[in-house]
Amino acid sequence: MNSLGNGWNEPLGSVEGFMFDLDGTLILSNRSLGGYRLLPGAIEILSELQARSIPFVVLTNGSAYPAAEQAPKLRKLGLPIPDELLLTPSSVAADLMPRRGVKRALVLGTPGVGHPLAEAGIEVVFPGQDRAADVQAVYIGWHPDCVMKDIEAACHAIWNGAELYVASDVPFFATADGKTMGYSHAITAAVRKITRAPMILTGKPSLHALKLVARKLGIPMRKVGVVGDDPLVEMMMARRGRAIGFGVTTGFTTAQDWAAQPQGRRPHRVLRDLGDILQMTAVPTRNR
Repeated sequence: MNSLGNGWNEPLGSVEGFMFDLDGTLILSNRSLGGYRLLPGAIEILSELQARSIPFVVLTNGSAYPAAEQAPKLRKLGLPIPDELLLTPSSVAADLMPRRGVKRALVLGTPGVGHPLAEAGIEVVFPGQDRAADVQAVYIGWHPDCVMKDIEAACHAIWNGAELYVASDVPFFATADGKTMGYSHAITAAVRKITRAPMILTGKPSLHALKLVARKLGIPMRKVGVVGDDPLVEMMMARRGRAIGFGVTTGFTTAQDWAAQPQGRRPHRVLRDLGDILQMTAVPTRNR
């Protein structure tokens, strides 16, 4: 089957499992992240993959809610996403931080941002609490109520030796109301301007995220089909990890936009419909 656009003749290689973006690919939320609208083909493709025992996970760059809180809301819409198959940047951070020796982290974000860290055994503190500067990591996530004192607390922790972890460095994302600003991007920009600290990104397009996805799927990164709407996020991650990228046009990237992307941000195929994935790829079924 031909893809949208011209010149997409790259071989797809072998796909053995899929990673789906959430906002702009399977759903559109509102600006407050409180309401969800299903996108065409979302229920059908996930249900078909389940029926064929083809593994998939959903990786969102949203960090406001832990999977145990968000996945049930998605299932109410009809999306067959078990809690353990919904990953967030905080899932990645909770996997990465202990391996880097982090025992205590200052979180700039809502309580849901820090929940996966606490579940992983990391002591979570918030700005204004005792010993907020005595941490090994500062973690910036979804924080719409951020104030200057929060930024100041993060800076002091970094000056005291903490590493800077960031859930998402995306300036905006697709919602039902159009482009919505990424709060963690703006907060991170302020903290880095003051401290000049390097950033450890845990959300897309980080390879830390793709490596966790591949482990969850039980396949090599090069055999992951990455499905998403953002050239700077999903497709850049796919290209960096030598995975296989599928671009959708249900977010804020049109077919024409995809065609204009440079190689490092271009999908291997652009989808007219999510169901086209199964016609474009020969995915072996497997017992999970």
